[in-house]
Amino acid sequence: MKFIKNKAFIGTALMMALSLSSCEDILEEQPRSIYEPGFFQTEKGVYGGLTSMYAHLRYIYGQAYYYNTTETGTDEVTYAQSADQNFKVMDISGQGEITSTDSRADVLWGASFSNINTASGIIENAAKVGSIPDALVAEARFFRAFDYFYLVQTFGGVPLDLGAGELKFNTKPSRASVRNTVPEVYTKAIFPDLLKAVEDLPVSPRVTGGATQTLARLYLAKAYLTYAWWLENPDNIPTYPETSRTDPDGHNAQWYYQQAYDVATTAIDNPGPFRLQDTYFDVNLATNDRNPEILLYADHTETSEFYNGGSLTYSGGGAPDNFAGWMMTWNYTNIRSINPKDNKPMSSVQREASQDLGRPWTRMAPTIGVIKNTFADKTHDSRYDGTFTTAYRANWPKGYSNKAEAPEFVINANNMQVKPGEAILTFLNEDPATPVAYPSGAGKSNIGAGELPGRADYVVAPSGISRIVYPGLWKLGPYRTDNGDGLGQPNAGSTRPFNIAKFSEFYFIAAEAAVKGAAVQGGKSARELINVIRARAGKWRYDNNGNTVKVEDHSEEMMAATPQTIDINYILAERSREYYGEGYRWFDLVRTQKWDDLASTYEIGGSNYGDHTPVTVTRSIQPYHYLRPIPQGQLDAMEMSPAEKAAYQNPGYN
Repeated sequence: MKFIKNKAFIGTALMMALSLSSCEDILEEQPRSIYEPGFFQTEKGVYGGLTSMYAHLRYIYGQAYYYNTTETGTDEVTYAQSADQNFKVMDISGQGEITSTDSRADVLWGASFSNINTASGIIENAAKVGSIPDALVAEARFFRAFDYFYLVQTFGGVPLDLGAGELKFNTKPSRASVRNTVPEVYTKAIFPDLLKAVEDLPVSPRVTGGATQTLARLYLAKAYLTYAWWLENPDNIPTYPETSRTDPDGHNAQWYYQQAYDVATTAIDNPGPFRLQDTYFDVNLATNDRNPEILLYADHTETSEFYNGGSLTYSGGGAPDNFAGWMMTWNYTNIRSINPKDNKPMSSVQREASQDLGRPWTRMAPTIGVIKNTFADKTHDSRYDGTFTTAYRANWPKGYSNKAEAPEFVINANNMQVKPGEAILTFLNEDPATPVAYPSGAGKSNIGAGELPGRADYVVAPSGISRIVYPGLWKLGPYRTDNGDGLGQPNAGSTRPFNIAKFSEFYFIAAEAAVKGAAVQGGKSARELINVIRARAGKWRYDNNGNTVKVEDHSEEMMAATPQTIDINYILAERSREYYGEGYRWFDLVRTQKWDDLASTYEIGGSNYGDHTPVTVTRSIQPYHYLRPIPQGQLDAMEMSPAEKAAYQNPGYN
């Protein structure tokens, strides 16, 4: 894979855009190469700008290189066998240094500032049009705050002036830039925009997947919580540009924790059309996409390449395709069983466009600690089963154009028969009392899997996962309705939406604020809030990897197992169980300043088939790593002296 670089600079809103022709149930997208400044002074222009804001999400969410920066190097994920520099450097484990040229946080920088300027253009010009409702302007305010919120978490203070003045619509390319401080970004941009969005956005979305009051409340609560941690700064992590940890509005961290709690609990009590799904399995089930728990997503579709934003048959791996799910998919297609028709090895699990399989890239892998510790309870808690693919089932008949030519069974582990739909390979939930008999090297399975007496499936124990063979990430797997009786289009980007925000996070935000000292309401203590989530996690309606109905309710056991007094580490563990692999983790560890505490070491096997010996790896997480470097493309595009550019860059990356 090529090492992809993306140049970006702060300037006008002349981005590729998609326009909205009318207020309908879905976004009607029409291509535009640029926005002329006067375009926003028309009703069509305002609607077009709004539609481009939803479209811009595809350039960030589902973009695998950016996704990598939010997960690799945390306690959730390390690099996998086929990783290139994009992934290895993010692990901070001696595989290279994160620099301004190889940090793929440039994806966020490049996509966000053009969208921010578009938002400013809509906000400034909507009044001149005279027919734009406040609710529509509130959508622009939401997205401007949304982008600034992720930018300030990632890079520290960022520019509010894109060339025409702070939060002003810029119509002329600018090659000069001054970074505002973190408090300025929050108090001048993020909080005011989100407060106005909460006030003006509708309870129910204007269009399918559109911004709502509940969505704005989620980001307001998240922003309050994150800024409170920043003000408190418990581990003395440096910020940049340098500034005192004081709030311009005179509030302290405790005031912001309280605001986070109050906004989150208000949303819980006033959910509008949103709600928790009944089971965790249903949250990420592909056939249940766009369910009422999802507040925001980067949308895709299999019905049209134009509306999907990419080819329906093949992707080279680039935005706006949704290809993040490939990264933690290992090459299961290398598994071999014996074809009884000719007694030769054959691929018994073939590449398929189904949620449990998909396109393998082997770039990112879960750590052993995730399997053994984060998801220690796999009996009561359904979230492990609803997160990973641990059973790889035989699907070889789908690869035959003439199904009659396909063998009825294959010879697998212990020379036993496996039929279509049965497990060829299983990642065990626990290390068994009888040790797994692994081969030397690739073995009969061709991927180094072991055998246990009496089992026809090859097996790998939790202690035996490696950088090359590990459970896949089921929740991000693809789904198509046009596969027929074949393998479908597994080489295309996923046509599923990439989920960005969920209603469930209100419970975590309120609980975290409560742990940090916010005064709580009756029935909404930190433990009670977390137990709402844990109770749901204990409810099963389907055994995903067992491929069978499983109606069990372990909610009482789950709630009873919750400590009477919970702390930040417990909340972070619960957040990992709930949102594993969804792009939350780096932000969670940076916000709470727990990155080094929780992710400084991890265990994983090697990069060769048959290597099942866990190795402890140490990361060198430094305080300056809590910010990503300003992209080199931004620095190169600015007309500044070398000294000025050095001062613009975050310390540690010069």
